[in-house]
Amino acid sequence: MVPPLDVRGVNRWGRSTGNSWGLQIYTGTLPPCAQLKRGGMEKRLFPSQHFVYMLMVKWSDLSEKLIYRRYPEVHTFHKTLKEMFPIESGAIEKKDRTIPTLPAPSWLDSQKAAETRQSPLAEYCRSLISQPPHISRCRLVCSFFAVRPEDENPLSPNGTSKNETNYVSKDQFNGTITEITGPIVLDTYRVIGDFEKTSKHEITLQTGDLVEIVEKSTNGWWFCQCDTSLGWVPASYLEPLDAPEEPEEAEPNYAGELYVTTMAYKAELEDELSLEVDEEVEVIHKLLDGWWEVRKGDETGHFPSMFLKSAGRKEPAEPQNNSFQRRPPPRRSTIRNPKSIHTRGRRSLSQDAYRRNSRRFLQTTRGDLTQGGRKSPLRERINQAKLPEESTPKDQGQMPAVPTRPTADLIMQRCTEHTRKKVSVRKPNESAANH
Repeated sequence: MVPPLDVRGVNRWGRSTGNSWGLQIYTGTLPPCAQLKRGGMEKRLFPSQHFVYMLMVKWSDLSEKLIYRRYPEVHTFHKTLKEMFPIESGAIEKKDRTIPTLPAPSWLDSQKAAETRQSPLAEYCRSLISQPPHISRCRLVCSFFAVRPEDENPLSPNGTSKNETNYVSKDQFNGTITEITGPIVLDTYRVIGDFEKTSKHEITLQTGDLVEIVEKSTNGWWFCQCDTSLGWVPASYLEPLDAPEEPEEAEPNYAGELYVTTMAYKAELEDELSLEVDEEVEVIHKLLDGWWEVRKGDETGHFPSMFLKSAGRKEPAEPQNNSFQRRPPPRRSTIRNPKSIHTRGRRSLSQDAYRRNSRRFLQTTRGDLTQGGRKSPLRERINQAKLPEESTPKDQGQMPAVPTRPTADLIMQRCTEHTRKKVSVRKPNESAANH
């Protein structure tokens, strides 16, 4: 007889993934004795790339084992269950169906597809607990969640066992079932060139190494894990293991965002800009490698994003774990013999294309000024600086000059008839008062 079990999901980092599926499994004549409260998934690269859903199984002897199930396995189990119960599966009469549906596996086993399956799988498990005992207590359901040898000793590429899974503490499972949230899945990237660390905060990588991205910083330094090593790596040395369906970087915005330089930088390559501290520039393209395309006047070029801050906004203090990063990350163009596995490389614009598109945008906006067209942020700031200085704090302390009072003759010559009548009436009265 299969012992009572409690099934809970965790990720490979030992964190709860937040999914609560509420699955109860019946074993023989025993009462409900298992719950699938949470679920997560893990990407594996051996023997080939695939995804598995992770479940923590707690048995009646209080032992805990981590099991792994691929989505095709779950779907095969689902089809077998329907064959065992043709009436409840709707094979005879569709109106009699009680067994829940489960979408078929997709041909492309991508991370996006694996994440999309989370909700249907959660709904399937939630509906499974409401089945009659002859279904929910059958041997097929119980054996599907039994521990297998490969669950206890998953094979790694070198043929040895992998025993690096971190278990979630028991206290995390004592609470009530929570609502379903997204799983914690780290993106896997591949190293395209040898990188030698220059500080204790970085890690050395070789071409072809696979890393998992823990944090992506806008300055171009990404916090990664490679095997058991953790550290910062230049994003320019990394490429997605899976070819992204959409570009990772946003399109250029030639209208620009106003930024101010926080440190001076002297250009080392032809497509870079040399700027001093406290110069205002317009960022027209934010790139993942930390080298943003900026515009100064009519000139464009790459500039380290770590030396920029948004204009007019008080930037928060730099995090402590980033305080060591005082140098920009290396450019991808400086990597010797980069080796990519993708036939279509990362799309990048040449400096001539940036300059041509930027100037075309500026010419268009200049032509639209008379029609209320949009100005670039930097030019709006320059125009504001050219306003008359009558509103400056220095002039606010001075009294404005009082104009001279016009003479009666001037009023009679230039003012309206109504005003002239008032002056003509006032003059005889003043003469009588003087006498």
